[in-house]
Amino acid sequence: MKNSDVENVQFRVGKWLPSDQVLLEQWLEKLVEEVRHNTKPLHPVIEAFKELIEHDAEIFMLFNQMFEQVPAKYKMSPEGRPQVRDYHHMLQMINAIMTKAPQFNSSGLVGLPINAILDWSMGTTGGFAAFLNSKVNIQLKRVLNEWGVFLKSKKSCDVLTDKGWFSEEALKALAAMDPYLKEGYQDPKQNFVDNFKCDPDKPYWGFTSWDDFFTREFNEGKRPIASPEDDNVIVNACEAAPYRVATHVDRRAKFWIKAQPYSLEHMLANDELVEKFIGGTVYQAFLSAKSYHRWHVPVNGTIVKAYVQDGTYYSETLTEAFDPSGNKESQGYITEVATRALIFIQADNPAIGLMCVMPVGMAEVSSCEITVYEGQRVKKGDQLGSFHFGGSTYCLFFGSHVKLEFDLHGETPGLTSRNIPVNVKLATVK
Repeated sequence: MKNSDVENVQFRVGKWLPSDQVLLEQWLEKLVEEVRHNTKPLHPVIEAFKELIEHDAEIFMLFNQMFEQVPAKYKMSPEGRPQVRDYHHMLQMINAIMTKAPQFNSSGLVGLPINAILDWSMGTTGGFAAFLNSKVNIQLKRVLNEWGVFLKSKKSCDVLTDKGWFSEEALKALAAMDPYLKEGYQDPKQNFVDNFKCDPDKPYWGFTSWDDFFTREFNEGKRPIASPEDDNVIVNACEAAPYRVATHVDRRAKFWIKAQPYSLEHMLANDELVEKFIGGTVYQAFLSAKSYHRWHVPVNGTIVKAYVQDGTYYSETLTEAFDPSGNKESQGYITEVATRALIFIQADNPAIGLMCVMPVGMAEVSSCEITVYEGQRVKKGDQLGSFHFGGSTYCLFFGSHVKLEFDLHGETPGLTSRNIPVNVKLATVK
């Protein structure tokens, strides 16, 4: 791919990163300049990351290779300025964003700043191996958890202003994600106030932190539950855009290849309940950075098991290499390897039986908080948990005996689909 091919590519699924590659490069340049003029001592968790890289021979090799293997044409911005040079530079840049909350601005949203820093190096063979390494992922989890502490603090509210996330432009962008407003909206501020629990007369509209804003809740009645007493109706568990519906899913498949078929045993982390889903159906949808980020119960039933499976944070399928669409084209792949929550529900309807909800974290968006427990009775629309700092994608699993008729509300599964409201009818058992 030539540089000219990259400059105006529209990609970045869910707008976690700017849709235009030039905007991403410009954001990186500002961070490069900030680090160059104001190098701060490394945060202890970043210093520990540096020690891991330098004291483990394999990891040291991979973190050197991942930057050496980036082709020269990708090492410069469109304006000819250098970008991330090596792992030392990478650590300094990550260090710089440890006390920053994601900002909204007219030049494009950078919802995943660390992902942006690693944009090209992830696509190398060195990067592919490094970000599958368990030691690296344990340390990345510590980094992200530490950043999460800041995002839950009052200091992170600095971006919640009329020049930031409460600006007219930002509120318009949030309103544009409302699937009930396909015909447009009159007042973006009023749309937000009508939809979400907040108080514009209070500081930061009543939100206590960036995390509090990002995990905002709908006002009562804004997302009514479809057919709450009809056990044949399955409701949408997340406000998300349909990505894929797959049937007759295999126990094992080569999920890292271009087509990224689902591999049940790996998706479900070798759980003993995987047998219940072999040959069944998987529904996958992805969340935008500007979407609602809580998960809800799709069927009436009982929680059988619920836990978080640790996994990767920055692994993308190597088949994408330096294709700018690599992130979005890894939507299927990450369901097998990324950090994810597994919530098994025994539906009241015997025609459904055991089903599973699997929210999947991606990059910075990997804090999966489960709020239900084993043995708990749940009803459609009840909260299951939430992503902190957004979300990436989620899957529903059904056994081979379940015959479903999906209602995707006019959307065609793929990367250009729009959100379907949470709690509306998603499928009916035939």
